[in-house]
Order: sequence, then structure tokens, then C-alpha cells
Amino acid sequence: MRTAHTVETVRAAENALMARLPDGALMRRAAAGLAAVCVRILPRVYGARVVLLVGSGDNGGDALFAGAELARRGASVAAVAAGGSAHRRGLAALRAAGGRSASVEEAEALVAAADLVVDGLVGIGARGALREPYAHLAALTESTYAAVVAVDLPSGIDADTGAVPGASVRADVTVTFGTHKPGLFVDPGAERAGVVEFVDIGLAGELPEPRVVAPQAADVAALLPRSEAETDKYRRGVLGLAAGSDRYRGAAVLAAGGALRTGVGMLRYTGQQGVAREVVSRWPEAVVSVLDPMDPVASLPKRVAAWVIGPGRGLHPTAAAELAAVLDTDVPVLVDADATTLLARSPELVRGRGAPTLLTPHAGELARLLPGAERADIEANRLDHVVRAAEEYGCTVLLKGSTTLVAEPGAPVAANPTGTPLLATAGSGDVLAGMIGALLATGLAPWEAATCGAYLHGLAARTAHDGAPVSASDLFDAIPGALAAVDGGL
Repeated sequence: MRTAHTVETVRAAENALMARLPDGALMRRAAAGLAAVCVRILPRVYGARVVLLVGSGDNGGDALFAGAELARRGASVAAVAAGGSAHRRGLAALRAAGGRSASVEEAEALVAAADLVVDGLVGIGARGALREPYAHLAALTESTYAAVVAVDLPSGIDADTGAVPGASVRADVTVTFGTHKPGLFVDPGAERAGVVEFVDIGLAGELPEPRVVAPQAADVAALLPRSEAETDKYRRGVLGLAAGSDRYRGAAVLAAGGALRTGVGMLRYTGQQGVAREVVSRWPEAVVSVLDPMDPVASLPKRVAAWVIGPGRGLHPTAAAELAAVLDTDVPVLVDADATTLLARSPELVRGRGAPTLLTPHAGELARLLPGAERADIEANRLDHVVRAAEEYGCTVLLKGSTTLVAEPGAPVAANPTGTPLLATAGSGDVLAGMIGALLATGLAPWEAATCGAYLHGLAARTAHDGAPVSASDLFDAIPGALAAVDGGL
């Protein structure tokens, strides 16, 4: 797992480490790592034009000391001090190496002609929108042809949440020190960070549990269930699926396919007659039952290891009764799509529930679950809202979107690294629900099932057509390949 810690935690760890090191040692470690990345990015260092955008804090100092190293190697380095002052010792080192200071008024021309721009405007502790001239200097990185390298975190991004309240640097590469920052994993900040390069400065021994983690292929492989000689269909899990309606028949087919291709031992589908016919026609291995319109609850299968309920199911009273009955069972339940809207009307169905529950809303659905929250606010600060939802409902919450997040009380938030705009297509969420449901049925806990399912879902989309656009049903054939790739450590 790649791990990320809050600013408060990072500061405490840095202070503890600096108390045992010579003065300036930590900054020298960071600057050396930063300079090494800059050297790799530049086609050649000698004669390269490098512009440092610096504030008065430690990030500016890191940039200045790294710039001094580039100047010693023959680069032409100019430092623009945003606040009229810069890190004193860093600026002295740059000048001693042959670099120079430049005014804010010169910045636009310097950036336009640069080969490399280094962002050291503000540190990870900055909050709120950038003020002038910081905002103006940050905006210059939006249009430059130069490579842009951010120090620790692109300026203008909230380190703890990924929120971008105003102008910000758009980096090609971010060099982060000691530990990742949550804002590097979560959009909209993550989208502005580019490729993240990690530099170890010795903080690991000072850091507690992270706030956010980003799973890698090996982490997912370690969590996935393994078939053994005595494995049968029941040990592989029996999943109950209540999805689809006469209006949205495809939702049932898509969720069923996601579950079956992820390896569930048995799928027990229940729905209206026409929908059940569609499911068994596409997936003959599914065991289907037709809902009794007079008593739909009595038609629900009883012997299942987990439930997925909601995709395309509708908001009619029978769907509400069905949701209440499923949540009254003692097995894990994944609540998706229409069922989340119904749940917003009756949150007591989940709060205090003894068995595990997983909610999988998108931002609009989460706004319904959180009184007073607006969709735009959730999109702007996804991390805080998904944590709030998990705490208020006392369960696991997967927030779908540009960065899929999985939150659970007492656990770090998982930020999925395989997400892709290719999944912005109708029905892809139905496939995801089925995939996660299959993992729940095999016995994975909700946080693990959601984290693994999101990772595999994104990987399947990326590989389905080699990066070309996909439809939701294209994911079916790509899921086994994603599972095999993860199992192979890719």
C-alpha cells in the first residue's frame, strides 16, 4: 500500500526526526531527492533554463537548494520570490552556485522560455485559495511548455483533502517527501499532481497509521480469496441479487455479469418475470426466481451469503419493502443506486444494523444520504464527505467518481488508483456492484471487498480495449484478465 498522512501527523514526525539530526539535515535530504528527479526529467542539465517559483517557507528552501545543485551542474537557474522574500540560506546557496534572483514581473517571460519550472510557492500547511502574487504565479504553470515539478504538493491544493479552492499549480511531476499526502491521492488535487515521485527522508519510523492508502496490485492479490482442492460453489459464495426492473432490465444483466465473472460460486437472482428471463438468457448459470407481486418479500431467496440490492430496482413501495427485508437479514448487504435513495428516507435501516453494510453512492446519491450536503460540495471535497457518511451510518461507504474512495469507521480511507474516465458510461456502476457483491459472498469484509472490487473494475476498463472507449458490457470479458494480472503482480 502507498500510504498518506495528514499535515498534522507529518509535522509531528518531522519535528521528532529533526530533534535527532543536525540542523538543516532534513531539508538537505529533501533537496537532494528533488534535484535528482529534476536531473532525470531534463534532457540535459548543462545549459537548461530552470525557473524556481518560491515562497518564504521550507518548500521554497527545498526548491532553492535543489536549484543550487542544478546550477552547479551548468543550468541557468532563476528564482522568483513570490512574497518578496525567500528562504535565506537556500537563496544564498543558489547565488553561490551561480543562480540569480528574479522579480515577479519577470516571471511570465521566464516561465515561457523555461525548460523546467519548480513549484515551491507554499507548503503542505497552506489552507484556502492562493492569494496574489501566488495565484498569478501558479496560473503560469497551466500554459507553459516547460516540465513542471511540484515540491511535496502542488501549490493551491489542500494537502489533507485534495480540494482546490482557487488557482493552483498543474504539475507534470510531484516530488513528495517522507510520506504521501492525502491530496495526492484524491481528486481534484490528484489530477493536478501528475506523476508522484516519493523521496524517503527517514520519516517512516515516526509515522503512525495513515489516513489514506492507495492499494497496489500485490495488495489486492493478497486480499483476494483462493480456491483450494475442497472448494465448491457454496464455499465460493452464494450471492443474492435484487436488481433491475421492467424499465431498467439491463441493470440486472450487468450486475449479474459482474458477479459471475468475478467468480461467485452461485448467483441467486430475483426480479420481475421479464427481467428474470433476460438474466437467465444472458447468464444461464444464474438461479432465478420471479417476484410475487402480491408478496415480493416472500419471494426473496433465503440461503445466500451476501446481498446486492438496488441497481435499476426503482423507488416503488415494493422496492422499499424489499430493502427493509434484506437489511433485516444477518448477512452482508451492498446497497446501491435506487436503494441508496430509499435508504436516505429511512436511514435507521442501516444505523445500528448488526451485520456488515456497504453503501456505494455517487456524489448525487451521497448528497441525499447526508442532510445539508450539496453535490458540488461533495465533488470538491470527496474525502471529508465519505468519512462523514461512514461515521454517520456506522458502515462502509464507497464513493464512486473521479477518485473512488472507500471509508469505514476506524480504518484508513482507500483511494483507488486504477480509476479512469473510461468508466463514465451507463451501467458501469451496476457491474461494479456485482463484482463487489461476489467478493462479499466469498467472505471478504466490506472494506476489503470494496477496495479490491474498485481496483479490478478500473483495471478491467483500462485493458478492455487497450484504452479505447468501452461500454459497461465490455467489462465482462476484461474482468478475468484483470484478476489474472493482479494475481501475477502486475
